Parts: sequence; structure tokens; C-alpha cells
Amino acid sequence: MATLVAAPLRLVSSAVRALNPLRSRKGGGRDDDVVIEYDDAYEQDQQEFNLSEYEHLAAPFPIVDERDAKTPDAWVKRHPDLVRLTGKHPFNVEAQLPQLIDYGWVSPVNLHFVRNHGAVPVLKWSEHTITVKGNVDKIITVTMDELASMRTITFPCFMACAGNRRKEQNQIKQSIGFNWGPCAVGNTYWTGVPLREVLKKAGVTKPGPGRRFVCFAGPQKELPRSYENQQGGPGSYGSSIDMETALDPSCDVILAIKQNGKELHPDHGYPVRLLLPGYIGGRTVKWLTEIEVTDKESDNFYHFNDNRVLPPMVDAEKANAEKWWFKPEYIINNININGAIAYPWHNEIVDSERKSYTIKGYAYSGGGRKIIRVEISLDGGMAWRLAPFHTKEKPRWAAGSSGDHAKHWCWFLWELDVTVSEMAEAKEIIFRAWDQSQNSMPERPTWNVMGMLNNPWYRVRVHKEGSMLRFEHPTQAGPDKEEGWMVNMANKAGGHLNWGWGGSGTPAAA
Repeated sequence: MATLVAAPLRLVSSAVRALNPLRSRKGGGRDDDVVIEYDDAYEQDQQEFNLSEYEHLAAPFPIVDERDAKTPDAWVKRHPDLVRLTGKHPFNVEAQLPQLIDYGWVSPVNLHFVRNHGAVPVLKWSEHTITVKGNVDKIITVTMDELASMRTITFPCFMACAGNRRKEQNQIKQSIGFNWGPCAVGNTYWTGVPLREVLKKAGVTKPGPGRRFVCFAGPQKELPRSYENQQGGPGSYGSSIDMETALDPSCDVILAIKQNGKELHPDHGYPVRLLLPGYIGGRTVKWLTEIEVTDKESDNFYHFNDNRVLPPMVDAEKANAEKWWFKPEYIINNININGAIAYPWHNEIVDSERKSYTIKGYAYSGGGRKIIRVEISLDGGMAWRLAPFHTKEKPRWAAGSSGDHAKHWCWFLWELDVTVSEMAEAKEIIFRAWDQSQNSMPERPTWNVMGMLNNPWYRVRVHKEGSMLRFEHPTQAGPDKEEGWMVNMANKAGGHLNWGWGGSGTPAAA
């Protein structure tokens, strides 16, 4: 694997910028005294990867699932093991976490989570185009062949749905979202064209008046809900990012055309999707059709009415009546720190006579922040031990630095060897993680009306049944899985915990 030196960051004074304005960036569109300049000759995005060893992980399942036969997606091939969270259609799924973890650091495309709001559009490479418009020097329409002929970059990137682990929230009080378990995740290689280079073709090279945001949208008439005259047109799914992020090379925003070395699967946006490393999946618009440069954020229905974390006292009725959806401070962009335990899995049985066991799981954070600590407790959180963790990723920027410019876009897998006798003495196994900004997972969840970014300590109960140990996770993904210690606790309390933990006052094992 070839490795190049990461792009060096240089501090450039305003006097130097005046002499060489084309090689400087004005932070936030202001006349700052200090700006960051990247030297393209050292871009880490020139790093090469041998994807031949991962191309088998891009293969679709060979046949159409019979459950899709009478839906609009009858032509899409999907893995039958994926857990369907919203019935047959639309397709919203996750893998069983041990199955995904068993593949290792690079996830198979056909076990990567999928979030579809409606039917998968039938798009052809030869016919699909992307229009770049708005406050640009010139409106352009880019064909797929033209896009593919541009310089592409490849790098590994983790993606998570903002609803990962939502079913736990739904045991406290029902949110307006469906029951994601702990596997709304995936870590794959992506190939695409840097967004900044497409914008450059339209004459956009820096922020400025009228050029504060870049809006993205998928096909029109794809979805049932929209605002009149919204960005992207009727029935489109749309969102936006600020111009600074769009143009910053170290943010690695690309128009992706391949995953694990092969063309995108229809569920993942074929023929092209937006990829925003470190962001929630809901901002990475699939089946990308339109890019618009504007002076304000997207006014698309789904930009406002999805992917928000509102305060716990704000329910759906209050949010609608008082227009909480439009308060900018509650938008979700970067994912937060999170993770889960994969082994021991729910209802796994371990003989107590066995000598040792390897506890396994994953951890991640958003915004390029590195996981620096994974901790496991077997005594209710009184004492913690460090779990070794690993990643195959080399930071694409500021390599070797512990600072914020060293971007870590991928998940971290962790393992901890323990004795089975220790597990037999424990009431529960608890996991938490920390990132380089000292963000950590809280002890308890904070409910929100969309059930998003749920990231409390992950707890697995230990039950002693004769000479065997049985393990119980808080929930199991899907509407028909009435299992898990948190589900049982909620049912005992009458259906929801309502912050009282069924009278226990705590999520800890009794």
C-alpha cells in the first residue's frame, strides 16, 4: 500500500495572502489575519489502496429476496439476513451485529445498513446527470461519464444512521422513529470525485456573498412529502452543508461512485451519492441529481423535519406547534461518540467451566475525531479496564498528529480477554468509549422526540442458568423482537420506562 505524506498546514499572514491571493483561504468569508493553506502537491488523498482484496465485499446478494417481489423494489438484490425494521417496504435494515463484526474492519456492502424513505429510483448511468446551479459563475450539467473522467480519490469511511440504537430510546418513551438496533453502521472503502473540483467547474472556489451553503437533492417525485417550491423540487430528499466544509480538502467531501471498489449498489445511491465523512448518514444524499449554491441552508422538507435532536421536554406536538424543527441549533451534522458490544451476543450461552472469553465490539466518533479509550466494567461501573482496539486507517491529513486536523473517518474494533469466572461473578458487562476531544458516552440516555444519537453506556446483562451463562442485550432490532432486558423492564412498567426505569430508578442491573 503506497503512503504519501499528509498535507502540511501552513499559517499564512494577511500580507503574504495579499501577494498570493489565489493560494489562500479566507476563514468564514471574513478578512482573517491567519488562514490555513493546503499544498496540493502533498495531498494525502493521493494515497493508493489495493481494493482487489475487498471487491468480493462489494458483491450484491445473487437473487432478489422474495419479500420484495410485490414491492416497487422487486428488481433490487438484497441479503436475506438483513433485519427489516419497517416491514417489506420501504427498505430500512441493519445486519445482526456479530455477523457484521465477523467480517472485520471492512464491511460487506450487502450487510451495510440501509435507510430508504421510499422506493429505490431506477436510474441509468448513461442517462443520469447532476446539475450544478444557483449562485455560480455558470450552470453546468455533469454526466456520469464526465464525472468518472475527473480525478477520483479513494479512502475508507465509516457511516452510521443518526438513529443507531434508537430502540433503547423507544423503551423510555416512544419516539417518532422506528426501532434501529445497535448495527445501523458500516465501514467501507469509497471512491469519488472531490466536491470542490465539481464546484470549481461551475466557478465556485471560495465562500462569499450568496455562496454560504451548498444544497444537495435527489430525484424529484421520489417521496410523498415536500414544501412548495423547496430546494430540490417536489418530492425530493435534500440537505445542505456550509461552503467552508464543501471546499475544505481535509473534509474529504466527495461525489461517490464506487463502494469497496465496485459501482454503488442501488440501495446505496447508484449511480452517485454524496459522501460526508464524519457526518450522519442522513446528510449523505443518495441518487444525487442537483447541487445548488445558495446564501442559506436547504429549505427541503427532509432537511428540517429529519435528523434533529430536540430537548427531552419537547414532544412531537410541541415541536410542531412551536416550530422547533426550524431552530438551527438542534440540527445534527457530525455523528457523536458511540458503540456497542457484539460478543457476547443476545442469548448467547457460555459454559461457566470455560476458562476465558473474548468480549468484542466497536466504537466510533464523528468529525474525524479519533477513539482514544475503550473501557469495560464488570462491577457496575465502579472499576474499569482498558480494552485493546485497532483500526487499519491511516489519518488522511496531518498524519502522526494528535490534533484536530488528523482526520479519522473510520470505526475502531475492540476486544478484551476476560476469564469466564469473572463474567460469572458479574451482573452485567458495561462498555464505554472516549475520543480525542474527551467526549465520552454518558451513563444514562437522554430521550429526544426523534430518538437520535442515543449513546449511553452499552450494558449486557449476565444470567446464571445452572452451569451456563446467558447474556441479554437491552433490545433487539425491529418491531417484532420483544426481547432484551430494557424491553422487559419497559413491559413490566406498563409499556414505557418514562425516565423512572420501571421504579428501579436506574438502568443498572439489580
